[in-house]
Amino acid sequence: MPSRQEKALQRWREEKALRQVRKEIKRNRKTKPARHPVWLPDDVQDLDDLPDQGVERVMPRRERERRRALWTTALTQTDVEEDSTAETPPISETPQVKGRVIEVSTSLCRVKAGDQTLLCFLRGGLSAEDTGYTNVVAVGDEVLISPDGADSGVVESVLPRRTALVRPDVFHSHLRQVIVANAEQLLVVASWRNPAPWPELIDRYLITAQRHRLLPILCLNKIDLAEDRAACQQVLQPYVRLGYRALFASALQGEGVEELRQLLRGRMTVLAGLSGVGKSSLLAAVQPGLQLRTAEVSARRHEGRHTTSQVTLLDLQMGGQVVDTPGIREFGLAGLHKGELSSYYAEMLSLQGACQFADCSHRHEPGCAVRAAVRRGEVSSMRYGSYQKIYDTLPA
Repeated sequence: MPSRQEKALQRWREEKALRQVRKEIKRNRKTKPARHPVWLPDDVQDLDDLPDQGVERVMPRRERERRRALWTTALTQTDVEEDSTAETPPISETPQVKGRVIEVSTSLCRVKAGDQTLLCFLRGGLSAEDTGYTNVVAVGDEVLISPDGADSGVVESVLPRRTALVRPDVFHSHLRQVIVANAEQLLVVASWRNPAPWPELIDRYLITAQRHRLLPILCLNKIDLAEDRAACQQVLQPYVRLGYRALFASALQGEGVEELRQLLRGRMTVLAGLSGVGKSSLLAAVQPGLQLRTAEVSARRHEGRHTTSQVTLLDLQMGGQVVDTPGIREFGLAGLHKGELSSYYAEMLSLQGACQFADCSHRHEPGCAVRAAVRRGEVSSMRYGSYQKIYDTLPA
């Protein structure tokens, strides 16, 4: 009994043959003046039975039989001659398998399917046009591939994404770039020193996590460099009060590593943060033996030396996956407008109805409940400061 792929291929061949018949019929047509309808006698079953005089034929004599013969031949044809200009069948003859993209480069990606890792080309018909994104596939995407060798294949289609970590495209700000797809958690890593914590970037990641259904977790690394551990707690206290999960770690001394290991177990987690905060070092502490590159950071504030050059998905022996992303110096919020920003600050959203103006921007209007709460210490001045900086970068 023919398989589904064989049936689909046969249908494609039949449709191609029928298209050739239509082209041949169209070429044989001649331009004729407009005709007037002719009523046929009841005893006439076919135009070919009519006499030549007095009736203009819709088709030439015996044309109907000729076309019927062409259609019959096309439908019963079992083999279609192929040439270099033939169309690609809509479905591959090779059975497709499901896999997950673990690394992406220009027009190529590595896909893990079962125990195999295949280097795959993208099917020519795949395009990001009209999707609002600049890339067809991203790390974490689930795809259907057609293996064409022991270690290679072709990506036939990308399955729908459940979540996505996105940012504006570098060259086309109205478009978005997918950094990671289908992750469950976003681990935002900062460091106590070299580089120092940057609240604005932390808030940008938290807003993105909320918009794209990722569970955010905050991690403050390098706490071994702090003279006062209470000061470390104070940095993340505004987030802890809002209900965010926070942990304190030292990749160098192993502090907090076991707690981090439990958070990563059995889940797909993206690590994000500035260069030099120690994302790769934390992963190496969680699972010794991971081949991750680390380097010293620069002396400039908020900057580290790039050590992870591209997004890579790694399997954990204890179960779960982690995605180590390159350190960045900024992170844009794609598609967000000024009037929407306060809705992603829970402490401001709860005060929205108390402002004098319904469209209050919480920056300069009189009777603003948010600014009054900041003065009373009920809303973190650090969070409010990052809100103002982000607000200035967003479109109206």
